[in-house]
Amino acid sequence: MKYFKPISAILIGGLILTACSSKNTPDSGADGSQTSETASVPVRVKALTKTKIARTIDYSSTILPFEEVNMAPASPGRIEKIYVETGDRIRKGDDLFLMDRTQLYQQKVQLASLEKDLSRLDTLLMTGSVREQQYDQMKTQYDVTKTNVEFMEENTLLKAPFDGVVTGKYFENGEIYSGTPTTATGRSAVVTVMQINPVKVNVGITEQYYPLVKKGMKVMITADVYPGDTFTGTVSLKAPTINPATRTFLAEAEIPNRNEALKPGMYVRVSLELGEAETFVAPANTVMVQEGTNIRYVFVASEGTARRVEVSIGKRFDDSLEIISEEIKEGELLIVEGQSRLINGDRIEIVR
Repeated sequence: MKYFKPISAILIGGLILTACSSKNTPDSGADGSQTSETASVPVRVKALTKTKIARTIDYSSTILPFEEVNMAPASPGRIEKIYVETGDRIRKGDDLFLMDRTQLYQQKVQLASLEKDLSRLDTLLMTGSVREQQYDQMKTQYDVTKTNVEFMEENTLLKAPFDGVVTGKYFENGEIYSGTPTTATGRSAVVTVMQINPVKVNVGITEQYYPLVKKGMKVMITADVYPGDTFTGTVSLKAPTINPATRTFLAEAEIPNRNEALKPGMYVRVSLELGEAETFVAPANTVMVQEGTNIRYVFVASEGTARRVEVSIGKRFDDSLEIISEEIKEGELLIVEGQSRLINGDRIEIVR
């Protein structure tokens, strides 16, 4: 009985500590999980309404020649004479260069001989002195030789295919053309000619605008080297397919090159006017960017919570942006203040 008092004191002390501990523990839910009250984030909102805007899309591009041809003969050989130099202006049909014509002259002699033989056989055929089969064989040989002569005529004296300018000369008189690549693009040529009036640009346009881009549509071109100056062209080609890797389609625009101010290789900005459209416009500071990505989103108020909505960015208007998403509707409340402190599903308190 001498140990009774210390043991009782220990038991009583343990019960007191347990009671105190239970008072300081948060209330538990019915499932045993702890619950606590989360504070609402104060925010300001603005009702989303559609605004009518002039739909213009802007892209950067590079001026291209309307046509570019690397002029080369059909087969290797010695270059007899080159008639042009880099930078020369040419007209369609002008002589560019002449290849060795030894084989051509031999073919012409053979053709003249065959022509005489065919004429004799023609006379003998009418008198019945030769068979028609023999005449047909001679006629076939004559036709083949004539075709070869015409082909060699075209491929030994090469002429300009259009009005333009010579942009490259890769050989000198008397050198041997072997067919090996000579141009910056890895193609073989004796000279390169470009048509630079008009010129063209190729633009990869986001697929969402595919139904709006039409052939013949007006295109505006500006270049940094000509501040304040604008060049006007039209859409001349629209690709029939979408690139699945970039989700874009190719549009080609033709631009009259007044005074030939636009040079192939020049950096330009391209604007297409797609007409008027009704869309959502929001303050630029309401559009958030997910860290480490190019994903953009906004928050809208939904039944006392913040709902994150991913958006695409369209045109910029000073401190506002066009936002595009199928998840937002007219009349919804866009959070315009306090959005930087939110995550999806946070409770919010709208401050008016």
